[in-house]
Amino acid sequence: MQIKTVKDNELALARVGVLWGALPNSSEAAELEALVTLIHVFEEENYPIATPDPMEAIRFRMEQQKR
Repeated sequence: MQIKTVKDNELALARVGVLWGALPNSSEAAELEALVTLIHVFEEENYPIATPDPMEAIRFRMEQQKR
C-alpha cells in the first residue's frame, strides 16, 4: 500500500482505528506498524511542522507561566 493522497491517508487512519489494540506479533499488529510508518512519512512530507524561532518559543513559554 502507498499513501499518495489525502484520501489515502484518511483511509489509512481509519484502518489504524480498526487495528488499534492488535495482539503483539499478529498479522494485524504488523499491518498496524506498516500503516503508522506510511502515515508518518505522508504527514511529514505534506504537513511539515516548522521549528519555532528560539526567542519566540521562550516568549511563548514565559506567557504560559503567567497564567
